Amino acid sequence: MFQRKREVKDPHDTQAIEQAVVFLLGRREQSAAELQRKMRAKGFHPDAVDEVLASLQQRGWQSDERFAESLIRQRTESCYGPLKIYADMQQKGIDRGLTEAILERININWQQLAVARYQRRFGTEPPADDKEAARRQRHLAARGFYPADVYAACKIAVQAPD
Repeated sequence: MFQRKREVKDPHDTQAIEQAVVFLLGRREQSAAELQRKMRAKGFHPDAVDEVLASLQQRGWQSDERFAESLIRQRTESCYGPLKIYADMQQKGIDRGLTEAILERININWQQLAVARYQRRFGTEPPADDKEAARRQRHLAARGFYPADVYAACKIAVQAPD
């Protein structure tokens, strides 16, 4: 259904901005950049939006670090690699330094994660031919794993357990 975009009566109304932001945060964690984009799209003035976001961050209602940790954990549980995670974080407006710090703190074994994804998707049977092997490698690369981890995972995943 098509909904008409309601015009903002006062683009500087910090109370209306705060209500809209809190409503969005009640649904899921969001980065400050996402919230800024959404509020500006609604027609609120950028300075008023920044003021409200600073207030909410000071109160602990919005945190880019908490958002990033949540999204990184979700992506790693879904077996995405570091390249995909960095790209997702950049798209959401999260600083690369913060992403690196969180990934370092979580201490993920990317090769092991790539093996888990490979086995979940393809099992432990070796590929029938070079074309199938390349397809499996492309799958892991598309999920954001480094080439070294892709090649290692493809080799390890089809080895018989000791």
